[in-house]
Amino acid sequence: MKLFYIGTVLTMLTVNGLQAGSYVAFPQAAVQDTVATADSAQKVMQKDLIDVLRKWKSKDKSDSVRVPKIKSGKPIFSLVPAGGYTLSSGLTGSLNANIAFYTSSPKTTNISSITTNFIYTEYKQMTIPVQANIWTRHNNYNFIVDWRFFKYPQDTYGLGMDSKIRDATNLKYKHLRLHQTVLKRIGKSFFVGLGFAYDKRWQIMQTDKEEKLNQDVRDYGLGTKSSSVGPLFTLAYDSRTNSINPLKGFYSNVQVRPNMKGLGSTNAWQSVVIDVRRYFNLPQGSQNTLAFWNYNWLTIGKPPYLDLPATGWDPTTSIGRGYIQGRFRSPNLLYFETEYRFALTKNGLFGGVLFANAQSVSDWPSKSFRRIAPAGGLGIRIKVNKTSGANIAIDYGFGMDGSRGLFVNLGEVF
Repeated sequence: MKLFYIGTVLTMLTVNGLQAGSYVAFPQAAVQDTVATADSAQKVMQKDLIDVLRKWKSKDKSDSVRVPKIKSGKPIFSLVPAGGYTLSSGLTGSLNANIAFYTSSPKTTNISSITTNFIYTEYKQMTIPVQANIWTRHNNYNFIVDWRFFKYPQDTYGLGMDSKIRDATNLKYKHLRLHQTVLKRIGKSFFVGLGFAYDKRWQIMQTDKEEKLNQDVRDYGLGTKSSSVGPLFTLAYDSRTNSINPLKGFYSNVQVRPNMKGLGSTNAWQSVVIDVRRYFNLPQGSQNTLAFWNYNWLTIGKPPYLDLPATGWDPTTSIGRGYIQGRFRSPNLLYFETEYRFALTKNGLFGGVLFANAQSVSDWPSKSFRRIAPAGGLGIRIKVNKTSGANIAIDYGFGMDGSRGLFVNLGEVF
C-alpha cells in the first residue's frame, strides 16, 4: 500500500527526501544534480514545500531556506503521526518512525535509512512494516530489508482479463512477508544480489456468502493458508542520477525467485520479474522528463492464489494507476507505462504529469494473452524537497468499465 504521509513531509523529508515505508536511497551526487538540473533551472531559485512552510512559520522573507544535512556518523530520528489516502484503503492513519544516516562519507556513500510504522485504514486494513536500505562504504554492498505484517481484507475479481467489477468477492487474511537481499556492486552501475523471500498467509476466508464466491477463485483453489519460500537472485543496472525523481538515465532489474516445497512452500513454483525504466530529459536542459516503464511478472507452476501477479501488488504497489489494487490477477502479467512530467512554475514548486498505461494478464488456465486494459490520467506535483527532488504526487486515473479514482503518493510512481 503506497501512501502519502503529510506528517512525514514536515520532518523526515527535511532530512533525506524518502517516503515513510520506502527503502529507496539516492546517491549523494544525485542531490547536486537535482538542485541544478540545467542552466535555465539555475537562473531561478528553486523552492519546495519545506521552504514555503518554514517561511510562513518564521515569517522569513527570503526565497529559500537551507535544508539540513546529515553528517556521517550522526543519525537523524523522526517520530510522526500522519494521514493519507489510497483507492484500495480509503482514509488512512499511521504512526511513523524513521532513522536516516550515512555509514561512511556522504561524498562516496549513499544515504541509509530504517523505517517502521503502524498503518490502519478506513477499510480495517492493518499493516506493520519494517524496511531498511543500508549502504556500506563506497556503496560496495547494499542491504535491503522488507518485512511486513498485513491484516488485509480486500476484494478479488477472479482470473484473467474477462473479470468484471460485479464479480468481486471480499476476502480477508493475515500475511507475513520477510524479504531480504544483499546487492554487490560489480561495476559503476551494475549490481548482483542474493536474497531470501518468505511469504505466509493464514486465516484466509471470504466474508461474503459461500454462493457468492467467484467461480475462478473456486476453481483455482483458495485454501485457508499458504506459504511461498525461496531464494532471490537479482541482476541490476542503474545509471539514473537520482532514483527518487530521475531526469534521465536507465534502470533495469531482473529477479528470479524459485519457491521450494523443501523449504516450506505450499507448492513448488517460480517467478521471474523484469523491470525496465528509461528516462529522457525533454526538452534537454529543462526540468521536464519523458519516462517509460516496462514491468513483466511471470510465473511457472501453480502459485497460491494470493501470490499470483496482480494489479498494484508489485513491491512498490505502483502498477496500474486507474484501477483498484488486485483488479486483474493471473499467472502472468505484462505492463507498460509512459509519463510526461513537466514544470508548471520556474521555481520547481509545482509541476504536472500526463500518463498512460496498459496491462494484460494471461487467461487461465490457457495462459494466453488476448486483451489489454488501458488507462490514463493526469496529475499535479508539489515539490516537498528540492534537494532530493521528492514530490507529492496527486493523480486522477481512469480505465475501462468506469474504473477511476484518485491516487496520492509521496514520490514519483516510477
